[in-house]
Amino acid sequence: MKDFIIPDRDFGTPAAKSKAMVTLTIDGFDVTVPEGTSIMRAAAELGISVPKLCATDSVDAFGSCRLCLVEIEGRNGTPASCTTPVAPGIKVQTQTGKLKTLRKGVMELYISDHPLDCLTCGANGDCELQDMAGAVGLRDVRYEAPKGGELANHFLARNTSGEKNPEWLPKDLSNPYFAYEPSKCIVCSRCVRACEEVQGTFALTISGRGFESRVHAGGKNDSFLTSDCVSCGACVQACPTGTLTEKSVLDIGTPDRAVVTTCAYCGVGCQFKAEMRGDELVRMVPYKHGKANRGHSCVKGRFAYGYTTHKDRILKPMIRESINDPWQEVEWAEAMEFAANRMKGIQEKYGRQSVGVITSSRCTNEETYLVQKLTRGVFMNNNTDTCARVCHSPTGYGLGQTFGTSAGTQDFDSVEEADVIMVIGANPHSGHPVFASRMKKRLRQGAKLIVVDPRRTETVEGPHYKAAQHLNLTPGTNVAVVTALAHVIVTEKLYNEEFIRTRCDWDEFLDYAEFVSNEKYSPEATMLVTGVMPDALRDAARIYATGGNAAIYYGLGVTEHSQGSTTVIGIANLAMLTGNVGRRGVGVNPLRGQNNVQGSCDMGSFPHELPGYRHVKNPEVRAIYENLWGVKIDPEPGLRIPNMLDAAVEGTFKGLYCQGEDILQSDPDTKHVAAGLAAMECVIVHDLFLNETANYAHVFFPGSSFLEKDGTFTNAERRINMVRKVMAPKQGYADWEVTQMFAQAMGANWNYTHPSQIMEEIAMTTPSFAGVSYEKIETLGSVQWPVNDKAPEGTPLMHVDGFVRGKGKLIRTEYVATDEKTGPRFPLLLTTGRILSQYNVGAQTRRTENVVWHDQDVLEVNPHDAENRGIRDGDWVRLASRAGETTLRVTITDKVSPGVVYTTFHHPDTQANVITTDFSDWATNCPEYKVTAVQVSPSNGPSEWQEEYNAQAANSRRILAAE
Repeated sequence: MKDFIIPDRDFGTPAAKSKAMVTLTIDGFDVTVPEGTSIMRAAAELGISVPKLCATDSVDAFGSCRLCLVEIEGRNGTPASCTTPVAPGIKVQTQTGKLKTLRKGVMELYISDHPLDCLTCGANGDCELQDMAGAVGLRDVRYEAPKGGELANHFLARNTSGEKNPEWLPKDLSNPYFAYEPSKCIVCSRCVRACEEVQGTFALTISGRGFESRVHAGGKNDSFLTSDCVSCGACVQACPTGTLTEKSVLDIGTPDRAVVTTCAYCGVGCQFKAEMRGDELVRMVPYKHGKANRGHSCVKGRFAYGYTTHKDRILKPMIRESINDPWQEVEWAEAMEFAANRMKGIQEKYGRQSVGVITSSRCTNEETYLVQKLTRGVFMNNNTDTCARVCHSPTGYGLGQTFGTSAGTQDFDSVEEADVIMVIGANPHSGHPVFASRMKKRLRQGAKLIVVDPRRTETVEGPHYKAAQHLNLTPGTNVAVVTALAHVIVTEKLYNEEFIRTRCDWDEFLDYAEFVSNEKYSPEATMLVTGVMPDALRDAARIYATGGNAAIYYGLGVTEHSQGSTTVIGIANLAMLTGNVGRRGVGVNPLRGQNNVQGSCDMGSFPHELPGYRHVKNPEVRAIYENLWGVKIDPEPGLRIPNMLDAAVEGTFKGLYCQGEDILQSDPDTKHVAAGLAAMECVIVHDLFLNETANYAHVFFPGSSFLEKDGTFTNAERRINMVRKVMAPKQGYADWEVTQMFAQAMGANWNYTHPSQIMEEIAMTTPSFAGVSYEKIETLGSVQWPVNDKAPEGTPLMHVDGFVRGKGKLIRTEYVATDEKTGPRFPLLLTTGRILSQYNVGAQTRRTENVVWHDQDVLEVNPHDAENRGIRDGDWVRLASRAGETTLRVTITDKVSPGVVYTTFHHPDTQANVITTDFSDWATNCPEYKVTAVQVSPSNGPSEWQEEYNAQAANSRRILAAE
């Protein structure tokens, strides 16, 4: 196996961004670097390593360790090279007799206050203190380690753990993923600075003075688990000693090789070094050359990979005649024959439209491409859908109509140049935490924040920043708020006339301006609908229009509504009105939920579109695939998931191949989903675990994790990242191989031998991927589509000189209230979202130590509503809607306004989607998860439905013992 890794050299201090260059001499060698570069980094550029302990290039220089001293000709003293900037013509010496003596003295002091248990230390072989002792030539220590006397008594007095070692403070093992051993702390502050500068949580401090100085998490009585620490791992990565160490390293040992791959959680697309010992994964270390994460991570990508080896994982194919039968383990060949015969029989009996597929936003581009090819080239229909429609299909429609392409306009680096950041219907803190860290860093630098959300999310306010305006609208009124913002911009003439005349159709603008200027769209007139105070809304509009570079980031709180597509159009209107498109620091940016939501859309997973967002009715596009595949492509759009389920209940849709999706837990109106699945004669689930959908399956193909395959993911910024095989698939095959075997069993002549061949086919047939190849991605690290002759290295910013569609299109956005109404029976509005430690339906994160932070879904209720219902914090409550009911515990909080309740959807025993209705977006059928009329009342335990569901699930998951 070829390991792919660019050397992760630490240059000591961050790179300077100045374009002015400076030439200096270091140890007799000339070097030219950007103005503002530190002498330490300049030396590193030459290949000269200056000893260091407190310096690392992920945080700003600090200058505390005094190990990186240098001499500069003509200057007195020995300045620290990390905090001393370069200057033209200076001559620097990094290794003189004086410097060697000083460095040895400094190291002696460090070592005198450090345990010398290197052979048994978890950082042995990966310790910078150890390395630097060797680098400065330290062989003897003149000072004795402190022991006995007053110092021993001092530590003993503070040793509350009961341990008998008075010299050192007790370890903190509270965090499930890393250990803190204060005896090894050299007080370099790297962890504290990483927590502040990189993550932005400010959870760590240095407490005490002198020998008492140690890193501390939270308040006086806090541990790492009880503090504000979010377990992103930045502190662990920054630590130069064994003070903060991954427990996996302590258990397994130091890794001996690494492979760079891409995280399989959210749409940020963080890259990691998967560090291995043999075929065992030791740790995931964020890759500093990853262009989406820039060396940072969150608790999920950094630590929550244990699901890949969890005991629940299914590693053998399984079949059964009926969903009431127990599962029977079989070999791959038998499973393929069983599944193929079933599907063939269904099509012979019910017609070729009676079966379909669901592609996965968890799998690679190549795997997703093959699944949609399966239905179009083997089943001979267009019955393909994906979870991307369930979350972000309004993005595709809305941005397609206004800009001409259905993807975000910027790269994540762009946020560093934003002056105003508007976050609508998203909580990056929980859903996209690595991007949130970068955004919050910009906010601490002075950018203004506007949040549009019915809930006071963690994004609204944090350490050293606070939203200029939080528009806490009534759920379901996004269009009214966005149109009111446009009303203020147009009526107060805050729009960018030059941009509109140049980049948009002026007549269309005049029509839109006439529409939006109507007084009924003013903040004052819409207040009764939206609940947003007019002054706050007007202030937000003025900030966005006049505050400089303004960027909009939005999430599922925009798209998962009956008017999701209209809101996306309204957001695009705001950007065009103010000229905030086509340059850095601006744009319209959907925050994609899953790792390959963008890719699953790109690959043609929708029933009306072939790869590259081209309609199946287009004969020229169909001809491309017909000539290549040797089949006839159906010109009629196929069925979406709701249509498949409706048709199943009606008796005309009978077979489904579902790869990497759990529609029973993730799709709305759970009872209807269950009825549709139960009516089918062959449901094939292709996944890592027996998920909720598998309760109704007849065939189970065990899947491969992201660590066990090669391929690509496309993140929210259109960035195509490599996914590299770290270990062999535990069930024998990568997912693309399983799909190919099934297609072959159905009679197809597919003979791919590597996913790079699939990408070659994608590039051959899809204009936006025309220049994409594995070789190019390996060379450049990643590329952002479109990649073609005009942009051979990709397109970080879209619509720079003109919109893809030509002229930007301003479209009227009439607010139409959802059909989901509150009333006497259901007076509250339920909205849903995510929490930091859990992910989506929880199939992965629930099988990791992340359950320490969130082991069940809870319902947030405002104190006013709780008091009216006699509900106390922690009580069990009944949550009921017109669709169904469930029970869960309640937490009382003013994060939600009176009349609004909120919950997550990570745990199947709650099944929040049994509550949600089947209302959906008018253009795309994206479900309206975010607005459900409910009632909350006290409860004594699980609902009747929950008990029936759990019994059915337990019965369905029986597996016959192997003979």
